[in-house]
Amino acid sequence: MRVPLLGGVVLVALLAMPAAAAAQGAFGIGGRLTWVRRDVNVEEDSTRFTGGHIRARVSPKTAFELSLDVHTETNALETARVREYPVQASLLLYLTKSKFAPYVLGGAGWYSQKLETLAGDETIASETVRDFGWHAGFGAELGLGKHAGIHADYRYTFLDFGNDDNEDEGLVGRLLPGYKGSMWTTGLTIYF
Repeated sequence: MRVPLLGGVVLVALLAMPAAAAAQGAFGIGGRLTWVRRDVNVEEDSTRFTGGHIRARVSPKTAFELSLDVHTETNALETARVREYPVQASLLLYLTKSKFAPYVLGGAGWYSQKLETLAGDETIASETVRDFGWHAGFGAELGLGKHAGIHADYRYTFLDFGNDDNEDEGLVGRLLPGYKGSMWTTGLTIYF
């Protein structure tokens, strides 16, 4: 009997929240485009991914984001296909509480790549490789009224905190982590 009573109390508390708190847009869902460079030390074009994200504001200057991006590419002979889908969990720290809100971010990423061997319309073999890496970056969100916002950010991926390659760059170079990849993201979020 205590579970329904507790659920009722939580429901009443949620309904009693002031309208101003609801207008902040505490929870949002949206779509995004991402351009990824897997290895910044290799001369190659970035690859475009499409995906989505969920943002949850826990305070006026703090939010959590969970994102999933997808990219699929098949070779010219249609005998092999590569599917990539990075998942990132990020903490966003907004520097100001305004319509144009710059932020810094950081978090963890799980980067999966599925290699499939094809024979016609059938997949005859597949192998999935997964990597884990930390990321950090910066960006900004522009509010579009009370229930929407657009954002753009830059993320350094696969951070290396034990990097000894920066010894020639002085004290600051030794304190900053190295990184392997990078990504630009831009998206639209609808807040509820």
